[in-house]
Amino acid sequence: MKAALAAPAGRGLLVAECFGPTFQGEGPTAGQEAVFVRLSRCNLSCPGCDTPYTWDWSRFDPSEVSTRHGVEDLAEWVSARLATRVVITGGEPLIQQAELVRLLRLLPGRKVEIETNGTIAPLPELTDLVEAFNVSPKLSGFASSNDHPIRGDALRALQKSGKARFKFVVSDPSELGEVATLVEQFGLGEVWVMPEGTRSGVIIERLRALADPVLARGWNLGSRLHVLLWEDERGR
Repeated sequence: MKAALAAPAGRGLLVAECFGPTFQGEGPTAGQEAVFVRLSRCNLSCPGCDTPYTWDWSRFDPSEVSTRHGVEDLAEWVSARLATRVVITGGEPLIQQAELVRLLRLLPGRKVEIETNGTIAPLPELTDLVEAFNVSPKLSGFASSNDHPIRGDALRALQKSGKARFKFVVSDPSELGEVATLVEQFGLGEVWVMPEGTRSGVIIERLRALADPVLARGWNLGSRLHVLLWEDERGR
């Protein structure tokens, strides 16, 4: 099933769900209180994706799993929560980045992270408004054979922004060679490795398998805190 390549025209953002406060579950700020805005639509169609309701219209009706919200309404929702950290995730949020700029301008003082698959270069005005891009390039074993998950121009632009951390989701230590190739090819800095999985037992097992090989390469190892706490419960 081909992923939705773009959000339909119109003002506002196509949203799958908003939730929190909860904890950021991944990356350098894992464990910190945050609210989440999950946008709908993606430009990839990864078979193992854990949020297929943001793009897979062979399984979901987009009219039932996404809603267009004005940026003012979304800003009001975020502002009503005390958490200062805001995580914009998806889907692929940068598909709608022009409207994201409008939203983030309404959230001064918030620490904003954007989760992205690294296939779209960020607008300079968006870069100015975020604390960090959590960039998760998809490895060959995870991406669909019909996709083009590695876009060098976008990865280089994200690295050049000075706000990118690169988070690779892996299932087995054998995939670390592919990670190393991408890191060297595109000059990526601040590398994080995270185990793939939606069950706590799988996460723990893979963390143990990855720990020493990741240390040997001088990279960072991250977990999936939300899975360890709540398994695959949605909205946590």
